[in-house]
Amino acid sequence: MTTRPEPGPSLDAIMSERRQLINLAYRLLGSLAEAEDAVQETYARWYAMTPQQQAEIASPGAWLTTVASRICLNLLGSARARRETYVGEWIPEPLPERTEWITGRLGGSTEDPVDRVTLDESINMAFLVVLESMTPAERVAFILHDVFRYSFAEVAEIVGRTPAACRQLASSARRRVRATQAPAGPTAQQAGIIAAFKVAWEAKDIDALIGLLDPDAVATADGGGLATTFLRPIEGGEQIARAWVEIAKRRPSNMAFLERTVNGQPGLVAQQDGATVTVFAFGLAGDRIKHIWVARNPEKLRTWTTG
Repeated sequence: MTTRPEPGPSLDAIMSERRQLINLAYRLLGSLAEAEDAVQETYARWYAMTPQQQAEIASPGAWLTTVASRICLNLLGSARARRETYVGEWIPEPLPERTEWITGRLGGSTEDPVDRVTLDESINMAFLVVLESMTPAERVAFILHDVFRYSFAEVAEIVGRTPAACRQLASSARRRVRATQAPAGPTAQQAGIIAAFKVAWEAKDIDALIGLLDPDAVATADGGGLATTFLRPIEGGEQIARAWVEIAKRRPSNMAFLERTVNGQPGLVAQQDGATVTVFAFGLAGDRIKHIWVARNPEKLRTWTTG
């Protein structure tokens, strides 16, 4: 009598992992488009296996996470080369307000809780920009352990290094984050500062803008060669204020500036005839604006809806 292979996990069970994988891949890659491609490749590898091979996998969710993480690790290496030829500055893709972006793994290891980064913190623009300065291995080890709460033993299996090496990678990444992250006030306070910035900007009030900007503030824009913007960062609060007044003077009559949540924090968007053409993310230090990130590359704004 022929023995039938055990049935593999259901389609619903496999596809229910997709949101978790997108969450992980976006944080690893800083691009939703690339994250979606990585997850699609992950599922392609799953369905390339026979039902018997699938049934032999004890934890499909862990298998999918491992494969997606390794795909992202490889993509991070090639992304560095691609960004060397990118037109202007590259910043992570901004995300609108969506609760799924802060949904992460339940359970997992509870070691080193003081070193954890909360899931909502891990999508703010300042955090994602710091991740860009890390090596691919540092970024993967740090995100898997400090954000998604995988143990170093689990991380080691994914990245192909020893648990001790992964611990060192995450520790190095953590130092980078601590060295660059400035303490920000409560969300309501941040929203008030951004609202005041918007009012001063629309009024072309250069003195009010300077008062809201840190003297050492930096503004970085990403047009990707597909939208007009400044190619090099603008440094200094006064210089940024003058540049923003010039932007206000040239604003088309059909353009509106709106307060919106950008990567989980208060931000602004510019809409022209109801379509979002620019997204502004902010990094605050105390009651001053320390960083402004300007996303104008239309390929990075496809998740933004009108209204």
